[in-house]
Amino acid sequence: MSAAQTPVRWSDGHGSGVRLTRRGRAVLIALALLLAAIAVLFTAPASQAADPVGSPPTVVVHPGDTLWSIASRYAPRSDPFAVIDDIRRLNGLSDYTIQPGQRLALPRRR
Repeated sequence: MSAAQTPVRWSDGHGSGVRLTRRGRAVLIALALLLAAIAVLFTAPASQAADPVGSPPTVVVHPGDTLWSIASRYAPRSDPFAVIDDIRRLNGLSDYTIQPGQRLALPRRR
């Protein structure tokens, strides 16, 4: 062996890895918990939305309301007959009778 060559030590894999102190482990655990909490906070509002994207708008029938008045108020620039037909279809109404307190699904605005 010449002076320019240096011996190479081969490791058997024991004792040469990263060693964490108790404080280091606590920091890693705290970081993992923080990331999990952030993930929950950002996903929770989407799953608990009061009006999901796919659900139609609704209205509660008040005394004196008719399908015509609701259709005219909700879609003033649309044909009331078409809006009434859509409301009846969405809510499974067989006639034009509605009751105060009844919640009606409304069609998407056109």
